[in-house]
Amino acid sequence: MSRLGVSIAALTLSLAALTGPAQASIEDKDVAKLTSFGGMCANCDLAGRKLMNAKFTGATFVKAILIGADLRGAMFYGSNFGAADLSRADLRGAEMRGANFIGANFTDARMSGVESSGANLQSTTMVRVDLSSSELHGSQLIGANLTKARLSNAELTGSSLQGVNARDADFSNSDINHANLTGGRFEGANFRNADLTSSILRGAIFTGADFRNADLTMAVLTGADFTGARGLDQDQLDEACGDGGVRLPSGLTVRPCNGLRGAHFMLLREMPKAPPAPPAPPAAPKPPKPPKW
Repeated sequence: MSRLGVSIAALTLSLAALTGPAQASIEDKDVAKLTSFGGMCANCDLAGRKLMNAKFTGATFVKAILIGADLRGAMFYGSNFGAADLSRADLRGAEMRGANFIGANFTDARMSGVESSGANLQSTTMVRVDLSSSELHGSQLIGANLTKARLSNAELTGSSLQGVNARDADFSNSDINHANLTGGRFEGANFRNADLTSSILRGAIFTGADFRNADLTMAVLTGADFTGARGLDQDQLDEACGDGGVRLPSGLTVRPCNGLRGAHFMLLREMPKAPPAPPAPPAAPKPPKPPKW
């Protein structure tokens, strides 16, 4: 038996029960029958394998080679794929729940429709990756390389994008509210119709980026560089805050944050008047007088 066969056999003791009498040749590239993986398979070479709908639960695939693998609909639950090579892999519709992909390579991977909750994608290489319509709520993308990545219509609520390289990336129509973009590089990126409500853009670079119809309500722009940004207007900036270090296109200004945290600075604005008190309920009708005999 090859080393790959030994590794796969060790991944799950329940495999036979799941597949019944079906047998998969170790040399057969179609291993879709192996639906459940656990245990350890570090440095495994699974390039080009068909692993549609595979379930990885508590598995360790550190530095595994999955170049061009078919992982459509795969489920990654609490598994470790640190430094794995998933370049050109097909992960459309996959689920990533509490999985670790630190330092993994997703260059040119297809990941549209991915659902992720709390996945660790720090320092990943995601050059030209397709993450359109994905759900990456609370994901860690610190230091990731998102150059020319496609994240249109993606949901990045509460995600961390500090220090990312997202030059020429497409965030159009995406939901990036309550996210942290501190120190990121977004030169030439597309933020048309994006929702950046209550996000922190401190020290990030947006030179030449497109902000047409983007929502910057309660966003913190301290020290950010918007030189040459397109589609940015005063109405958008009136809903945000910054400081003297913000670099804006000519003629635009932003109000100071006054030391308050991003989501709270808008409290300085005039609060709406309290609604009028509801009218008193009508008095109960008087009982009819008894008839006179």
